[in-house]
Amino acid sequence: MSGTAPPADAAAFCADLVRSHDFPRYVASLFVPAAERRALLALYAFNVEIVRVRDQVSQPLPGEIRLQWWTDMLAGHAHGSAEGNPVAAELLRAMLDFDLPVEPLSLLVDEHQFDLYNDPMPTMAALEGYLDATCSALFALAGRIMTPPSAAMDHLARHAGLAQGIVQVVANLPRDSARRQLFLPQQILEGHDCRMEDVFAGQQMPGLRAVLDQLLNDAGQHLATATSLLAEVPPWARSAFLPLGQVRADLRRLARADRNPFMPAPSSRLRTLWTLWRTSRSREFTK
Repeated sequence: MSGTAPPADAAAFCADLVRSHDFPRYVASLFVPAAERRALLALYAFNVEIVRVRDQVSQPLPGEIRLQWWTDMLAGHAHGSAEGNPVAAELLRAMLDFDLPVEPLSLLVDEHQFDLYNDPMPTMAALEGYLDATCSALFALAGRIMTPPSAAMDHLARHAGLAQGIVQVVANLPRDSARRQLFLPQQILEGHDCRMEDVFAGQQMPGLRAVLDQLLNDAGQHLATATSLLAEVPPWARSAFLPLGQVRADLRRLARADRNPFMPAPSSRLRTLWTLWRTSRSREFTK
């Protein structure tokens, strides 16, 4: 890995990418000092690049090739100069400045290979494993930028990632079902007599409502645990977990009994700004 500092416009590129595609994390980064903010935005921009691969390809193979480039880059074997890619350059800088480990970053890339195919998510345990390696890992790495690693931080990151990830699975149902991809665990669908084909057809069945309620209940429990664990990490490090404020707001919105689960209803940017500002002022993040 090169220690060459990337130009400032690489940092601006990452900030714009996160602002466009992961607004809650972009807003959360505004509450941290400049050096940590630049590293966080590099990390989040890397995540955006990985998550967007499925949307940028029409077949799995090109997606596999794109993900392999990132795997090679993290291993120090990128085809072409990594510094020519602003996100890669900024990520390498953050890894050097904050001693970020390669393994969870590589595992995050590997886990998102699942996104390229329409294989069913078999069990809740499989979903939790996927979210551990993606959402929870991202929280853990963000926490490591803010403060030295600890068991308390890892415990908090795991529950924060599970809460956020499960909420995202429910929120993304309109998009995923439209392309015949389903992250709802098949085990839970079968337990509520809900067929995948009915979900793909956009049918609002009682069984689907029960599946979503079960998942949202699990997300709520993980969110409550994560919130209680915030007190175990230093106050200045808690900004890495500000996106939990948006998770809480999304959870309330998605749990409404009259909501159509197949109708996208994203939060506005103004509401997200207000939500995360209020979260930053809450007792959990200041005491």
